[in-house]
Amino acid sequence: MFAMGIDIGSASSKCVILNGAFEIVSQALVSAGTGTSGPRRVVETALDLAGLSQPQVSHVIATGYGRNAYEAADERISELSCHAKGAVWILPNVRTVIDIGGQDVKALSIGAEGTLQNFVMNDKCAAGTGRFLDVMARILEMDVCDLAEQDEKADGVVPVSSTCVVFAESEVISHLAKNVPISNLIAGIHQSVASRAANLMKRVGVLEPVLMTGGVANNAGVVRALERALNIQIKTSPYSQVAGALGAALIGLGR
Repeated sequence: MFAMGIDIGSASSKCVILNGAFEIVSQALVSAGTGTSGPRRVVETALDLAGLSQPQVSHVIATGYGRNAYEAADERISELSCHAKGAVWILPNVRTVIDIGGQDVKALSIGAEGTLQNFVMNDKCAAGTGRFLDVMARILEMDVCDLAEQDEKADGVVPVSSTCVVFAESEVISHLAKNVPISNLIAGIHQSVASRAANLMKRVGVLEPVLMTGGVANNAGVVRALERALNIQIKTSPYSQVAGALGAALIGLGR
């Protein structure tokens, strides 16, 4: 018995296939989200990696921003429920989840029994999201994947205080014109993202252990900045970016 979870975001598509023992048999990520070929390609990749054909998958659950547009799903479920389920699989005693995706940020409170109790979500503005980091990386003429490495070289923080992506872009350009150290500016960009995430987490109540999910969990600079903002340890996992798809597949298996 196999179940497939597909998390279709604004910037990427993720897919996880589980077997009946709740073990991951394959996972895939394509950097193309809803409205593109991303969902189709990520499913094809996951099936190829698992050595399976589509008919061998008994249940397909779609989640994420583009879930309602994925017609091949047997069921469509909110990303809140799926991220909570995936987070508990990754870290069974997790109590707080912060998910920073391509265009929104979600803070989830998980009960002692492993169920979603409360959440706060920011999906009205790109500030503090993966999209914000993409814009900042473009201005700095570097790959977003290189931001964390540059952050490690910082010996100070150049604050980026604007709460709007457009104004923050102008602010960063202004700092560049003053020849501030790039690493310190990147540390400020990461601090800006972390401060917005921390504010959301405080609204749901921060209990440890805390797990960070979403693609931004791969950015160690943001993780460190969030740890400083809250004075706690933030855990991440190799499965952080596919947590939503993982949770969807778990639901597909009835867990």
